[in-house]
Parts: sequence; structure tokens; C-alpha cells
Amino acid sequence: MSLVGNWSYPTAVKFGAGRIKELPGACAQAGITRPLLVTDKGLAGMAITQGALDILDEAGLGRALFAEVDPNPNEQNLAAGVKAYLDGGHDGVIAFGGGSGLDLGKMVAFMAGQTRPVWDFEDIGDWWTRADADAIAPIVAVPTTAGTGSEVGRASVITDSVTHVKKIIFHPKVLPTVVICDPELTVGMPQFITAGTGLDAFAHCVEAYSSPFYHPMSQGIALEGMRLVIDYLPRAYDDGSDLEARAQMMSAAAMGATAFQKGLGAIHALSHPIGAVFNTHHGTTNAVCMPAVLELNAPEIAARFDRAAGYLGIDGGFDGFRKFVDGFNDRFGIPKKLREMGADASRIEELVPMALADPSCGGNPVELTSDNLRALYEAVI
Repeated sequence: MSLVGNWSYPTAVKFGAGRIKELPGACAQAGITRPLLVTDKGLAGMAITQGALDILDEAGLGRALFAEVDPNPNEQNLAAGVKAYLDGGHDGVIAFGGGSGLDLGKMVAFMAGQTRPVWDFEDIGDWWTRADADAIAPIVAVPTTAGTGSEVGRASVITDSVTHVKKIIFHPKVLPTVVICDPELTVGMPQFITAGTGLDAFAHCVEAYSSPFYHPMSQGIALEGMRLVIDYLPRAYDDGSDLEARAQMMSAAAMGATAFQKGLGAIHALSHPIGAVFNTHHGTTNAVCMPAVLELNAPEIAARFDRAAGYLGIDGGFDGFRKFVDGFNDRFGIPKKLREMGADASRIEELVPMALADPSCGGNPVELTSDNLRALYEAVI
């Protein structure tokens, strides 16, 4: 089976090995003639990034790069990126990398033409309508990990460096115009990043599938996304050069982010504050939180996971799925508790209101309260 395709849902996606060569054409499709490539500090000097800049340069598009992006990007990174964009006279952004590079790149394109502060566009009610939609620059997204799915998302997560709160900034036009999904770009990912990002995609699918909201398309995508992670993450982890496994994981990542239009839940409500306060890896944090959240949500989700388990090749219905999740985490060396990642139980009282205020709370099948969130933090830390 040839793992190559041109898709238009949820946006235009050029999928397949070697398709980074089509970056100039993607820019033309998006109407970009002077792109700024935004990525994170770790990727800036790597061969895949320099190769992308070479492709742009050879096509007469320059090789402008902004890489002052932290692992959990904040408003200071954003201000610096907007300055680089405006100073360089750019007319579009190539968001390149994992979640941090993709999220910040999208926000640079979004904020370059706005006059209000970024926090005015947080994903609350209809706050996104405050933005000048015509001033949003076009975006081409190029993921280099297989996890967040931010390349097909309409939002970014930005950390407030003052309050240490992760905030979701949303606008429909933040959805990239063109995405290049080239699994060859993920071949060099180290094992712990392969595992953490892959389990992030898994968490997106599990939470979307658990969400009580009505969205049958997302439900179907979430189910198949879970299957792809279960079947292919072990292969990608064991052999980073397994291109079929890398491609299927890249699909699963995009599927997770497409599916969670249906909603996220307690896993993300817990992990966003943990990541903001303790600077932990987002996907790995999600993986640690998942077993406790499945236990909390059991009364509301057991029946649907009884149905899903058979399709996923798991015996024992929902209980079998829960046991599988524990073993799956162990397979990739995921810590049992967040204290092993630097989280401190003495700060639970600070974390609880942050979790309760997180927009992900609204998609959890069991209503989240200070009491049950506190109990969850005690269980996972």
C-alpha cells in the first residue's frame, strides 16, 4: 500500500515521504512569497531544518529563520517572533517542527497584524471574533514529530510567563492553508520523543472518543487514530527508520487533532497546568495522567469502550482497555507518577484552580470539580 495522498480535510494536506521538496509550491498555493520559517531552538541547526531552508532558497524564497521558541512557548517568544516577521517584511509563515514550533509559528502569523494583546483572543466564548481576520497572514505547516497534530488545528497553546498558565488561543483562520506531512522528517526523532509525542496523539483520540458531545465524524476518526497508535507506535519506537510506522503515526497525530474538535477532557485539564508550572513534556504528562482519568470517567465511558476494544484488538472490553493502557505506558518507559518528572505535590492547591479554569474541562464526560481534580492530582503526582 502506497502511503501517499493529497487530502482536503481538515485542510489541504500533501502527505508522503519526500514531499518536503514541494515546500515552494505549498507557499505559492498559500500566496506566500517572503516566508519566515518559525521553529524551536533545538531544531534550528538540524539537517531537516537546513534542508528546508535550502529548498526555499533555491526557489528564490530566501532562508529567513526565527527559532527563539521555548519548549512551552510564551508571549515573550511570540513578541520576538512578530518583531522578526515585521522587521523582515514577510508575507506568511512556515510553521515547522513539533508542537512548540507549530503553535508559535501559527501565532506569529495570527498576531503580526493585530493591535490587541494575544490574551484577548483566548478560547473563551466568542473572543476570537475580536481579531481582525483580514490581517491574519497565511500559514504553511510542516510537522517534524507525530503527536500534537497542531498542523491541522485552529488554535495554539501559549504559556503566560507571568502566571505560568497555559492558554489556548483560537481563531478559525489559524488553520494552516497547506500542510506538508513528510514522514522522513520524523526519522531522526529520539525514542523518548517518539514515545511522548505518539502518546499525545493517543490521548487526543482517547479524550475525543470519551467526550459526551455529538460529532460522529470525530468519533470515527478518534477510533481509527487509536488503532493506528496501538499498531504502529511500538514499531516506530523500536526502529526509528521504519518509514511505514512513521507515516502511520504522522496520520494518527493529524487524526487526533482533527478528532478533538469534539472535545478534550481531564487528561489535558491536568497536564496543561503541570506543563506550565514544571515545564514537563506535554505528551508524556498526558500518558501519566491517562489511567487515573479513565478510572474517574469509567461510569460514563465504559459502554463505548466495550464496543471499541474489539476493534482495537483488545480483549476484555473497557477493563481490558484500561489494563492495556498501563502496559502500553510501561512499553515505552513512561513514569508511573509525575513526581518522577519533577512535579511537586506541595503545589496541588495551586494547580487545582488552574485545571478547573482550563477549557478542556468542558469536554470531560464526568463533571470536573475542585474535589475530583484534587484527587486526580494526588493520584498522578
